[in-house]
Amino acid sequence: MSGVIITDPPKADAKDVEALAAYGVATVHEAMGRTGLLGTRLRPVQQDTRVAGTAVTVLSWPGDNLMIHAAVEQCGEGDILVVTTTSPSTDGMFGELFATALQRRGVRGLVIDAGIRDTVELREMGFPAWSAAVSPQGTVKATGGSVNVPVVIGGQVIRPGDVIVADDDGVVCVPRERARRTAEASEAREAKEAGARAAFQEGQLGLDRYGLRETLERLGVSYRTYDEYEREREQDRERESGRGAEQESGRGSGRGPERDGAGS
Repeated sequence: MSGVIITDPPKADAKDVEALAAYGVATVHEAMGRTGLLGTRLRPVQQDTRVAGTAVTVLSWPGDNLMIHAAVEQCGEGDILVVTTTSPSTDGMFGELFATALQRRGVRGLVIDAGIRDTVELREMGFPAWSAAVSPQGTVKATGGSVNVPVVIGGQVIRPGDVIVADDDGVVCVPRERARRTAEASEAREAKEAGARAAFQEGQLGLDRYGLRETLERLGVSYRTYDEYEREREQDRERESGRGAEQESGRGSGRGPERDGAGS
């Protein structure tokens, strides 16, 4: 495949990226109207880490990391490298040597919809990574691809310069033009959740705080004591048993075909 390397794409404002870094993936996803998630395949190789940065995207041939080498040159302070392949791949396309080069350039982490290796070393050096697989399988450097073009992971389009937020829950992408608005919405959501948290600590129930009792009633959900529920079940069983007996009785009393009286 032929390809292209785009230099100096537009990026989200650094202040907006830093603002989003204060919030978890779940909060940012909810603040955008429950959009932006990169699916459930991407899992962190570390724990208790949250990062946010601007995307440098890579589209590679499966089992070939040539374009990751090309992308390193395009990475800088505050970026997150985002890699996918033209068809599914679990080969270990990224390891400790790539991380060393990227860390030197100020890159904050990796998101790759393929395989990763050297996970012990990555944790030791503090380079965060989220991947679809962990595999020691090696790769080649033989096929062209693209850097800083729109890519798709988990049904979500990621453009160069979009904001990537990643933590233990997963990865979310915030379109660069929505970064400030999403940061503000995330702040408002955090404030709302702080109020709910305080109320729950005082013993209030979500059923009452969110008016969910009325929702249950509207949906026809009712309350029964255990004894009431058991009585109703017994009555249901008796009704079913009675219907079964009636059906059996009807079959047993059926008359066979009448014989012709003039016969024999």
